Parts: sequence; structure tokens; C-alpha cells
Amino acid sequence: MEIGKLKESVLKRSVIKQLHVKRPEVGSGPSIGEDCATLQVGPDEEIVMSTDPITGTASDIGELAVTVSINDLASAGAEPIGILLTILLTPRMREAKLKAIMEQVDNACKRYNVQVMGGHTEVTEVVNQPLISVTAVGKVKKGQMVSTGGAKPGMDLVVTKWIGLEGTSIIAKDHEEELLTRLPKNLVDTAKSFDKYLSVLPESRVAVEHGVAAMHDITEGGIFGALWEMGEASGVGLDVDLKSIPVKQETIEVCEFFGINPYELISSGAMLIATNDGNGLVRKLAEAGVASAIIGKSNSSNDKRVISGDEVRFLEPPKADALYSVPNVERK
Repeated sequence: MEIGKLKESVLKRSVIKQLHVKRPEVGSGPSIGEDCATLQVGPDEEIVMSTDPITGTASDIGELAVTVSINDLASAGAEPIGILLTILLTPRMREAKLKAIMEQVDNACKRYNVQVMGGHTEVTEVVNQPLISVTAVGKVKKGQMVSTGGAKPGMDLVVTKWIGLEGTSIIAKDHEEELLTRLPKNLVDTAKSFDKYLSVLPESRVAVEHGVAAMHDITEGGIFGALWEMGEASGVGLDVDLKSIPVKQETIEVCEFFGINPYELISSGAMLIATNDGNGLVRKLAEAGVASAIIGKSNSSNDKRVISGDEVRFLEPPKADALYSVPNVERK
């Protein structure tokens, strides 16, 4: 495609015509020449917004872009309404690829009942693979937003599903041939399928109903990064049992193949929650079909400790995600 803004004909047929979800709160949505959207909510509701790019992979980026942004809203206890998309494309990319990305976006929007409210799509030489940045918009009852910084000393720390799901799926898809040189095909196929677990909307709804003090979706920096961020934001210390942190065997195998730490791997699909009643939350999540585990407690110190038997590790501010230590393959 030619560098610059998309031609109007391409924008109409491969972007706008691929979008089908409409929300009553959205007054005006994407159309030619319009740069803004309108959003109406009641007097007792607050707007919650979040933004995220997808930069670690070129696989299924339409699906990932929507899901990780909706997860941010879910972690705040908000109901998702809509998204704004910025899509940057390479000159060598064909229009059919753009259409496929937008079909992924629309399928994800249908799943979460969110509307594409607008955005911008451009072809540029600045990027070497397609890049999507999403701004997600949601609503929450006034004064009821859940923050990362709400944990208090003595609370249970709960992790939903398993850590490393997103990173494992990305690596398995982008490096399938390499992994198959040492790992069985059924293990690699299972690792690739972990993208089906990436939404945290189900557990966020259960958690909000149960009553929680803080929620944080576990993204870049993995569970170690999320623990540090919750502790810092809340002004509390943490004691975490490493062996209690739920992780799939496929994640361990994939990480060992590339020599990376699964506890520092991007983990969309898992949520870190602080609550006074961890056992009750785990039971309610199980009733809703969501696996979870209590991994530790918050405390009144400044130390964020991960304990494994007699070994103690003090967490530090998160560094670059382990995903970026995996050698890149050529992006299509």
C-alpha cells in the first residue's frame, strides 16, 4: 500500500465496513473526515479510559489489541463501552492483511460488546511490522473504581488462571518451528492455544461482586512486575510463596527453551487481586469456572519478598519483559 493516510475507498471497505458493534452511549462513531466521537453516560457514572499498544508480536494483533485494553478497564471494575484505534501499517503490507486485522478487531468487539468509536489508520516507513494502539473507554458507578493501589496490610493476594499465558502463546506462534525441534507438537499446540484465556472480564465481575481492595492485570514484567507495582501503588509490603503462583507446564517448557524467566513474562489473562477474604474469592471464582490461587499476603513493611523454601528474593522495579529476550523472527 502507498505511504500516508489510507485512501478513502480502502478506509471504507477494509476498515469501516468491518465494524458492526453499536453501543447506545456512543453518539457518533467512525466515518470519513470525523476525528471525534461523542459519549453519553448518566449523572452517577464515571468514564474510565486506558490506552495500550501491541508491539511484542505481529500475530493476531487485532484480537490482542482489543483484549489487553479491555482488561485494563476490567481491572478497574469498569464496564467497557468502546475503543479508539490507531493502526500503523508498513508499505509492503497488503490490504487483505488490514482487512483480516479489522475482522479480528470486530470479532473481539462482539465478544466484549464494545464499539469502535473511531481512530486513525496510516501507512508509514517508521514501523517494520503492523502496530496497533488502542484507547479503551468504559464506565463505572461514581466512586466505585477499583485501583491498583488499594491494598492494605494483612490482605490476601490472589492470582487468577495462570501466569505467562500471553507470552507463552506469542512465543509458541512466532517460534513454532524452533520449539518443535525439542518439544512435542501437542505441547506447542497447547501453548499456542493459551490466547483463549486472555480476557480477565469474567474474574473482574466476580471479584467486584465479592468485594476487593485492589486489582491489577498482569501484563509486561509478568507477575514479579505486577506484585512490585501493586505494592508500590498501595504503599505495602508483600510476602509471596513462589510455589503457590499458578503456572502451566507448557509455559515452563517454552521459557526453559529460550532461557527466560516465566515470572517476568507478559501475562495478560491473569489478574492480581488484593482482598480481605481470599478463600471466599477463590471459591466464587471456581463456581464461575475461573481457576485461582492465594499466593501470599500484604504487610506493613516496605519489603516485597518472594519466598521459595529457605530462599528469599526481594523484588525490584520491573525491567524489560522477558518476551523481548527471545530472538526475533522475521515479521510477515
